[in-house]
Amino acid sequence: MQGVAKGVNAAIFSLMSLAAAATPVQSLNSAAVIQGIDAAVQARVENVLGFTDTEHYAVYRGANETHPAAQMTVRDAYQKGKGKTYTVLSESGSSIIERFGLRPLLDNETEINLPSQVANSWFTSANYHMQLKPGAQQVNGRTCYALSIKPRRVAPNMIDGTLWVDAKDYSIVRVQGVASRKPSIFAGTTHMMRDYENIDGYSMATHARAESGSVFVGRTVVVIQYYDYHLQLRPKQ
Repeated sequence: MQGVAKGVNAAIFSLMSLAAAATPVQSLNSAAVIQGIDAAVQARVENVLGFTDTEHYAVYRGANETHPAAQMTVRDAYQKGKGKTYTVLSESGSSIIERFGLRPLLDNETEINLPSQVANSWFTSANYHMQLKPGAQQVNGRTCYALSIKPRRVAPNMIDGTLWVDAKDYSIVRVQGVASRKPSIFAGTTHMMRDYENIDGYSMATHARAESGSVFVGRTVVVIQYYDYHLQLRPKQ
């Protein structure tokens, strides 16, 4: 049972990991797009003073992605300068997964969102090496630029993969890749993705998925849905 919990941790913690107007693709270069991404992230940091949302976590084991082995619904409250707090609204399924997988996930999210830590997880050039890929792509009905990203440091919540940003304002649309470091020696490679939507003018996570597997604990999939956002924004001058 502890092995199952470690497999869940491997998938879960890897998730915690999850500007100016654009010019024509032909005239863009990596530096211009990266500068736009940094500016979009900074605008969100400066103007989103807090938010609440509801998050549903589902953990699947083996080949079964229809019936979760464990589920949890929480209310998340974030306040700039203070961090995150969670209130569990409901939970069901395996008590082992809840105790050793989902509960530690909330503790980890609380820790990485502390004022002294939160900037380390942002998708900015300070945390990632970024390189623009050629052309534009459609992601969730939005025209996006894709960039390869590689963390400047190795950590389970850092992603080595691809970042998609909106071609109009450089806000984050999707990130996908693998964890830069395994959370456990029992875990195999962990693949993850997170989708974002524009809510009140700022990019907020709406869906995430992580999958990991190993000969020790088998396959584990964790899916997170984020909804019912309420943002507290800085008053406009």
